[in-house]
Amino acid sequence: MSKLRVLRVLASTVLAIALFPAFTAKAQISDTDQQSQDRREPIITDEEFDETIPPIDPDIDRPLGSVEDWKTEQQRLEQEQRADDLKDGTAQLPAAKDGVADELIADAPINDPEIDDPLVPIEDFDVEKFDESEYTEAAENSQSAELRYAYRIAGLEGIEDDSDVRPVNVSDIRARFQELSALEDGDGKAANGAMVSARLREDQQLLIDIMSGQGYFDASVNGNVELPLQAGDELSVVLTVTPGKRYDFATIMFDSDPVEPADLITKNFVPKVGEPIVAERVLAAEANLAVVLPEEGYPFAEIGQRDILLDPNTGTGDYTLPLQTGPRSSFGDIVTTGTTAFDADHIDVIARFEKGELYESRKLDDLRKALVATGLFSIVSVKPTPSGEKGPDDTQYATINVEQQAGPPRTLAGSAGYGTGQGFRVEGSWTHRNLFPPEGALIASAVAGTQEQGASLTFRRSNAGRRDRTVEFGLSALHSDFDAYEAFTGRLAGRISYNSTPIWQKRFTYSYGFEVLGTNEEDFNFATGQREDRTFYVAALPGEVGFDTTDSLLDPTKGFRLSAKLSPEASLGSGTQFYGRAQVEATSYYGVADNIILAGRARIGSIAGADRADIAPSRRFYAGGGGSVRGFGYQELGPKDIDNDPVGGRSLIEAAAEVRYRFGDYGVVGFVDAGQVYTSSTPGFDNMRFGVGIGGRFYTNFGPLRLDVATPVNRQPGESRVSVYISIGQAF
Repeated sequence: MSKLRVLRVLASTVLAIALFPAFTAKAQISDTDQQSQDRREPIITDEEFDETIPPIDPDIDRPLGSVEDWKTEQQRLEQEQRADDLKDGTAQLPAAKDGVADELIADAPINDPEIDDPLVPIEDFDVEKFDESEYTEAAENSQSAELRYAYRIAGLEGIEDDSDVRPVNVSDIRARFQELSALEDGDGKAANGAMVSARLREDQQLLIDIMSGQGYFDASVNGNVELPLQAGDELSVVLTVTPGKRYDFATIMFDSDPVEPADLITKNFVPKVGEPIVAERVLAAEANLAVVLPEEGYPFAEIGQRDILLDPNTGTGDYTLPLQTGPRSSFGDIVTTGTTAFDADHIDVIARFEKGELYESRKLDDLRKALVATGLFSIVSVKPTPSGEKGPDDTQYATINVEQQAGPPRTLAGSAGYGTGQGFRVEGSWTHRNLFPPEGALIASAVAGTQEQGASLTFRRSNAGRRDRTVEFGLSALHSDFDAYEAFTGRLAGRISYNSTPIWQKRFTYSYGFEVLGTNEEDFNFATGQREDRTFYVAALPGEVGFDTTDSLLDPTKGFRLSAKLSPEASLGSGTQFYGRAQVEATSYYGVADNIILAGRARIGSIAGADRADIAPSRRFYAGGGGSVRGFGYQELGPKDIDNDPVGGRSLIEAAAEVRYRFGDYGVVGFVDAGQVYTSSTPGFDNMRFGVGIGGRFYTNFGPLRLDVATPVNRQPGESRVSVYISIGQAF
């Protein structure tokens, strides 16, 4: 059994492994024809040939004349010929050279009676104006009409039943053809027939390649153009496919060194013996090996060029793939080069692997992303290189080379928002991200708004001692002037946190720290019926834990979040008070369609251990606003004083439901919010207030921009009819 060896390079659209049978054309020359040719008679006889030869001049030996004599003789002969023509009436005007005849026109009979009239003076000569539009219209009408055509593919019927293992989807073949077709790209229009023919030839080869990609390596495509029955109708282009047999895998072999585990390669190569040789599956299987091998300890693996032996007699192919796996490796030392932002020791803190662990490419990709997330590099690359040193478990250490190019460490940032009851708020910051290496940042920020003004200075060290741990210390001064209270507050705080970022959204997060503040606040005294200034000194130990299964920080579409906050606090002012602030929140997201999301939120809070009057107004619970209960002003809900201003409470309950519809970069949200604040430390779940509204979203690469408009249900005196909220990110 003969086999034809074919090796071709894969293209992105098809698996260019095709077998084209060799055909030898044999030309035979008939003996009868040859003999007949030899017996042909002469065309003319010798006598006839001799008669056609002109006689030789008997005076052939006389001297030749001069050139002038020859010209004179030629002129004489021409004049004699012209005279004979005039006698016969067949004379014609001689040809002109450069507008002037080279012979006398008087020799020809001309009977124009006006030829002897005097010329008209030039000033009386009438010239008709040139009309350009007539010639332009004529030129346009003379252009050839554009050809129109339609095409169709024939011959694909029935091939879906060719294989029980992996049937062909004819719709996929047609869709792939339409995506790449020159005829399709021409929209049924062509300047001329040659253009239609060129597109037809190109699409014939395209169809052959597509069919080869499905395992039909013997496929042929015949192209034909059918002329219309009537002039002006469109041409019909027909591509007739003859699929031929479909080739299956007879054997699948890998030319490589032994690997561990032994079936690492075979179990990750998806196509099996007996399946059709389909391009996409072969390409995907080879790409999968290129991914899996570095994930399983082979960072230097290289995929070679496949070799397929196709047998046209059996319709099968023997597949062989050479692999150079390289040494099985484990993580080695980290080495850094270039303009460094920090040294290899800090990179070792960021890395999620230890020296001696089996190499895994996903952990190297994770390190690369973590380095980019620091924001300290303009260019950073992470690559393994063989060290030649023996590692554990018969592996070889792979040195991790980190090439750095430090970028500008300073950043200016700003944000703005608006909320009814909270007014406009603009915040800006200046950050030096590496003033105290490694990753020691200094942040200066300021806020200016209609009801808040302040400034702060913060020191933050990222990846402090371990990956993703942040240590912060901050000092701030803030003036707040709300309907509920007016406060001048100085604050010193510190925190250690493990939080999500836009790049790494963590399932479990936490934070804990301390807070010391002194605040002078205006509070309503129900005993005197007056607002009085009071000074509070508060020390707190806030902590928070969170659990997150959602798919996005700023725009989640599925999953849920749970968080709990607890802050034991001591308040000095009107006697020493010890109390605890606690709050639990849950949010959930469910996609009912690709572009419709149902979202819900519930929040409950309580302060226990002190009366409301002994708690600083800024430490009490409030409800209302863009991040609370929309439809109401900021901190508007809950107990109020005699001037109908909120005074805050010791317990809180909130709930919200949204329907989010997205179309492209835009979205519409309908929502219902509910909530209330109570004087007691336990929520009463009564007298709930509701707000309804609609919102618009503009989606960007850093999250949606939000505009919400809401109104309260059963509006009370002093409450706004419409509240507006503008910010970045969803409401929850």
